[in-house]
Amino acid sequence: EAALSPARQLAFLALIHEYVEGGAQFVIATHSPIIMAYPRARILHFGSDGIREQAYKETEHYRITRGFLESPERSFRELFGE
Repeated sequence: EAALSPARQLAFLALIHEYVEGGAQFVIATHSPIIMAYPRARILHFGSDGIREQAYKETEHYRITRGFLESPERSFRELFGE
């Protein structure tokens, strides 16, 4: 999914959902907040403290993307040290 546009990621989610409705299960490693947002997703965080389940809105990927989309200017100031 790394090379997929946001629109294609949503189409991918629709395809995943179709298969899930038919009983399929998936293991997906992703950094995409769009893919992680799938309503039936179980998000696992692999860290120095082991493996633990994590809520979508608590993921670093969600928080960084949300912060950037809410205020790109603030993100750039922090990033560039201005």
